[in-house]
Amino acid sequence: MSTEPRFDFNQALLADADRLAEDFRGIFSQETIRRAVYESLKDFGSARVSHYLPVLIYRYTRERLQSTAILEGKMTKEHPVVLYLCVHNAGRSQMAAAFTRRLGEGRIDVRSAGSTPANEINPRVIHAMQEVGIDLSQEYPKPIADEIVREADVVVTMGCGDACPVYPGKKYEDWALDDPAGQPIEKVREIRDQIRARVERLVAELAVTA
Repeated sequence: MSTEPRFDFNQALLADADRLAEDFRGIFSQETIRRAVYESLKDFGSARVSHYLPVLIYRYTRERLQSTAILEGKMTKEHPVVLYLCVHNAGRSQMAAAFTRRLGEGRIDVRSAGSTPANEINPRVIHAMQEVGIDLSQEYPKPIADEIVREADVVVTMGCGDACPVYPGKKYEDWALDDPAGQPIEKVREIRDQIRARVERLVAELAVTA
C-alpha cells in the first residue's frame, strides 16, 4: 500500500529561497533572500500551513525583493506601479488589480494588499470576475509591505483608513466603494462594474502621463 510522501514545509521554503536566489543573482545574497522569505512567512501570521502556502510566500517575497531592489537602485523600474489597498485584500483591491492588469496590457505593474488580510478571496468576487473572463482563483490576500508601498507611483485606498501608510511624493486616491463581503452576487457585480469604470479612467491617465 503506497502512502503519500510527507510534505516538508521548511524544505519547501528553502527550495523557494534557492529559486529566488537565482532570480536575484548578483543583486541580493542568499542569506538576505532566506531572511526575506522567513520575514514574509511572519507577515502571513496565522495562515494555515499547507502545500500551497510556500507558493504564496515565494510570490509575495519576490514582489518585496523587486521593490527593494528598485528602491536601492539595483534594478530599473520599467513601468509605473499601482498599488491597491483595502482591509481584507479579498474583494475590491483584488478586482481593481485584475482589471488594471488586463486593461494596462503589460504597461503597468500592479500590486494589491490588505491592512488585515483574509484567509482567502471572497468566493462571490471570484464568481463575479469569472463572468467577465478574469480568473482570481489563484490569487491570495496579502499583508501591506512597506517597501512595496514606497515603490508604488499610485496608491489607491478602499476603506483601510489610518492603517494605510502614507508617503510624500506619491499620487493617492481614495475610492469610496462598498465592501463586497457578505453581499449578494447582484451587489458584487455592481461593485465590480464600478471598479472597472474607475480603473479605466486611471489606466487612461497613466497612459497620458507616460
